Amino acid sequence: MKVLVAGIGNIFLCDDGFGPEVLRRMATRELPSGVRAVDFGIRGVHLAYELLDGWDGLVLVDAVPNRGAPGTLRVFEIDDPSALGHAQFDAHAMDPGAVIASLRALGGELPPTVVVGCQVGSVDEGIGLTPAVAGAVDEAVDAVFDVLGRMVAQCASESPAR
Repeated sequence: MKVLVAGIGNIFLCDDGFGPEVLRRMATRELPSGVRAVDFGIRGVHLAYELLDGWDGLVLVDAVPNRGAPGTLRVFEIDDPSALGHAQFDAHAMDPGAVIASLRALGGELPPTVVVGCQVGSVDEGIGLTPAVAGAVDEAVDAVFDVLGRMVAQCASESPAR
């Protein structure tokens, strides 16, 4: 089983740096076998190319605007990638819709994907998370590991017996 955990976001836009901060904090814990965690920052095309390597699952860690009070976490599966929008291929965009469009343009398909997202308080220029979002980072790390545990268990239950 191969699962990619991708932290995405711009550390120069306050809370948009949520994904990279969660990945930084995850480095203090041991990842399950077959899991790779990468801070992609704003390198959307790099994530699209990475996804061409045949991953069994993807966990996106990102800031999510307009989804509730700042610091609120949401964990959800992407059942329909088109629900993220119909963005055009853009080598410089990190919007999940643009990444998926880039992946499709490169001939790939999105693996089963779960988003661990946090509602932002501010995406103004500046380095550092707002207090509400910073307070959600440890909970998000726990949520990522919970998702990974479920993915590993599901993959083990679907594997043929030897």
